[in-house]
Order: sequence, then structure tokens, then C-alpha cells
Amino acid sequence: MKNSVSERSFLIESDDEDAAAVEDGKRGGHGGEESGDDDGSGSDSSSPCDSPRVVAARCGQPSSYTQQWPQSYRQSIDMYSSVHSPNLSFLGTPSLSRLSNSFLTNSFRGKPPEIISSLIKPLLPASTTPTSDDHQQQQQEDIRKSSHYLPPSRKASSLERIPEDHRPMVGEHEVGPYRQCSYFQGVMNGVNVLCGVGILSTPYAVKQGGWLGLVILAVLGALAWYTGILLRRCLDSKEGLETYPDIGHAAFGTAGRIIISIILYMELYACCIEYLILESDNLSNLFPNAHLTIGSLTLDSHVLFAILTALIVMPTTWLRDLSCLSFVSAGGVIASIVIVSCLFWVGLVDHVGTVKSEGTALNLPGIPIAIGLYGYCYSGHGVFPNIYSSLKKRNQFPAVLFTCIALSTVLFASAAIMGYIMFGESTESQFTLNLPPNLVASKIAVWTTVTNPITKYALTMTPLALSLEELLPPNQQTYPNIVMLRSALVVSSLIVALSVPFFAFSGLVMSLVGSFLTMFVAYILPCACFLAILRSKVTWYQVALCVFIIVVGLCCASVGTYSSLSNIIQKYH
Repeated sequence: MKNSVSERSFLIESDDEDAAAVEDGKRGGHGGEESGDDDGSGSDSSSPCDSPRVVAARCGQPSSYTQQWPQSYRQSIDMYSSVHSPNLSFLGTPSLSRLSNSFLTNSFRGKPPEIISSLIKPLLPASTTPTSDDHQQQQQEDIRKSSHYLPPSRKASSLERIPEDHRPMVGEHEVGPYRQCSYFQGVMNGVNVLCGVGILSTPYAVKQGGWLGLVILAVLGALAWYTGILLRRCLDSKEGLETYPDIGHAAFGTAGRIIISIILYMELYACCIEYLILESDNLSNLFPNAHLTIGSLTLDSHVLFAILTALIVMPTTWLRDLSCLSFVSAGGVIASIVIVSCLFWVGLVDHVGTVKSEGTALNLPGIPIAIGLYGYCYSGHGVFPNIYSSLKKRNQFPAVLFTCIALSTVLFASAAIMGYIMFGESTESQFTLNLPPNLVASKIAVWTTVTNPITKYALTMTPLALSLEELLPPNQQTYPNIVMLRSALVVSSLIVALSVPFFAFSGLVMSLVGSFLTMFVAYILPCACFLAILRSKVTWYQVALCVFIIVVGLCCASVGTYSSLSNIIQKYH
């Protein structure tokens, strides 16, 4: 008995546990709960709706978690983290939508989820093919019983306050809940989310914290995996939980849902600001003499390219169907590999920048900045519930999460070590700024870096935009108002980006986001929600570990935020 408790204490469920949960669901029992909280009246012969745990799945009753703001979180994060078939259309009236949408997309509207799921594929095409009628029926039954199956009545009720022609892309994008991803597809989606612009600042993090600071990267990666497993346990604890805000609602009520949603949207908004800073830094490094003079006003290269980038990405935020951008941005995995490979090529083949000194072993004053930069690399927990819900075999989620975090950590560490060896104490906040502009490998790395954020900006901003559109009165959700709202978000992110002094200190902005927001999203809140939801079932080992993570997360958030803000403020003087 002691061994069984110990094995469960770190929350890695076996295939048998998942199979037992499925069998309980079929019998109308407890639905995988460890303790019998239901009334026990789960007889198959009485009624298809006899068990409270499977009422929503079998009878289509809407979940209370999906009826509150933000209702669009699930669909918008599916767009952000996965790939759909490319299809280009703008926000607009029904007539504009009919003219711009493809024939196939319109022909699928109103079809059952089973038909849609068989026609629209995730990141990589599924390789499984039904071999018999029994196999097809079993797949359809599994889809219906999964927690992310949305019957037509539920979809209508959750979006009833939004006009039909402005609902958040139901026809095009609400395919996420029905897709069945393989192990490899789940790993690719996870790596695509984690391997963003944070990889560019890992050499700068080594410069700030020293070589021993890399231990922080490994520790944060391990804790990110564990807290991701905690989110999975929270999702499985109650019927109807699908997203991170749903978990917050189950743990702390409506206030918890709203607070977690605001933190998640702040993190996405901060990423959009970082995209503009990154574009300005790299383009001004390529064209340092670029400027624009308007009367007595002269815009230098940094300001000019930030404004141009905002003007380029603004129309992409007006797109009603972002599948074309989602399709391109899925190359984030390839882009990260290309950029790191170019860094190694420049150092090992072109023999550029190899520093003679061994560097600093440990730099205590810079550790808070390093913590924020390393933490920023693991800002993917807002998407992990969606990846879990999309898996064909959900018991593979711990392995999927471990693989994508391990692969991402290898890329982060490789870039950090090679970049710091090459440039030492002269390492910039993004290692692409150190690359010689005349080399072919450098140009490939820089232009890959420049292209990727342009495709990701709209995908990152859309969840925030849709959540704000939900708050508009139905008669105000018109095409001009939506375009004005999304344009205002782009302009506001530009203003914040321009307020960061000298742009070259974008690493401080990334550290601030990693310290203040990512520490809460990735480490503190998963533990707090887990303890709040499953407080009667957790062991003392789990409580001790969760409390330890919360304390460490709060300390890192406090010290890192203070250090980042103080350094940014000093740049103004």
C-alpha cells in the first residue's frame, strides 16, 4: 500500500487507470474519480442521462464553465496552437464572408462533428484509417464521450449573445475540439508553442547569470512538465473543464476565472509587444541608416521599422479566418532549428566570434534577469489543456509534454551555450544582433527571425481581441467596430514598444514578462488550482511539492520583476 501511494504521488497515471475511467464512464459510474462523489445511480438500463458525470457529454447540456467570459478562449487558442487548412477571408458582413470563404469551408458548415473531424486535419495529417464499421462507431463514441465534445445545442448557447456573422469563426475554427492528434502531432504542437522568440535571448541569459545559471533552465523545464501534469489532473477532475480559465473557475469561482483569463491575455499581449521590438531590432541592424524625415520630425531606423511592422501586421488582425497564418506559423519548429543551426554554422564553419575567455561561472546580480529570461522560454501552459484535449490517446499526455519540453530545452541550451561561447560578454539581448550581416548564414537566421513573428502576431493577438469583442453589446458587434478595436490593440502595442528605451534592451522586457506573468501561468497557478480542486484527494507529498513550487515561483516573480523594472527605469536616466 505504501508503494502504491508513492507511485501516485507525482501524478503519472498508467494506461490502466485511463482505461478504468473510460469503463466507468460507459457504465455511468464515477467517470474516473478516485472517490465516489456521485449518487451511484448509474444503471445503463434506466436512462442515457442517469449519471451526473456524463450528463453534459450524453445529453448535450451546456456546461456552466462555457457560459461565462471568455467564451471564445478555447477556439482562439486552438487557432494559436494548431494548424488548419489555409483559407483567406476578412472580417465583414455575411455577403463578404460568403464571397471570400472557399466553397469547401461553406459546404462543411452545419455538418456533424464526425464529418468535420474526418475532413479537417491537425498539424500533420493523421495516419490512422478506419478498417471496419465497428472501428468507425468506436471512434465516434470516443469523440462523443470526450470532455471537449461540443453538441450543437451547447455551441449555440455559449455563443448566443454574439451575432451570427461575427461569432468567433465557428464554421472555420471550431474544429479543434473534434480533432484526434497522434503522439507526434501533439509533440510538434507543443514544441511550436514553446520555441518562440525566447530562444534568441538564451545566450544573453547566460551572460547575465553565468554558466551555472543553466541549471535554472533545467529546473524550470522539469517544473514546467510537472505543473503541466497538474493541469491535466484538474481537467480530468470535473466534467466540462476544457481550458485554463475553466480550471480557474473550478478552483476559485468566477473571480478565479476572470483573474486567470486576464493574466493569460496580458501574457499574449506582452508577446505581441516583444514581436514588434524584435522586428525593429533586427531590421534596424540590417538597415542601420534607414530613416524617415517628415518636416522637422525624423524617425530613426528603430522607430521606423517598428511602425512599418505594425502597419504590416494590422491587416492580418482583421482576417476572419487565420488558418493561412496558422499554417505558416507552424513552421516555428523549423524556424527555431534553422536559426540555431545558422548560429552553429557561423561559429564552427565561418569561425566568427569565438571568445578566448571562459566566461563567468556565476553572476549573482544577474540571476534575477536570467530567471525571467529562462522562465519566458516555458510560457506555454495556456495552450497545454488544448493539446491534451486534442490527443487521440490522452494517457500519452505526460510523455507528449515531456518530449516537447525536453526537445525545447535542448534547443534553448544549445543556443545559449554556443552563443555565449562565441560572443562572451558582448552578447546582445538577441544573438541575431551579434551575427555579422555579410554572411549568408547570418542573413538566413535574421530573415527567418523577422518572418516568423509577422505570421504569429495576429494569431497571438486574436484571443485577446475576441475576448474584448464578447464584451461589446450585440448591436455594436459590427464590422467597423471590430476592425477599430483590433486596430486599436495593434496601435497600443506599438506605443508600448516605442516606450521601451533604446530597443536594444528588449531582453529586459522579455525578462519582465517571464518573471511577472510566466511564473504565475506556468508555476504558481497550476499548483494553486490543483490544491484547491483536489484538496481532499492529494497526498502530503503532493502538497509539499506544490507549496514548494508556489514559494519558489513567488520568490522568482518578486525578485525578477523588481530587477527587470529597476533596470528598465535606469535606462531612462
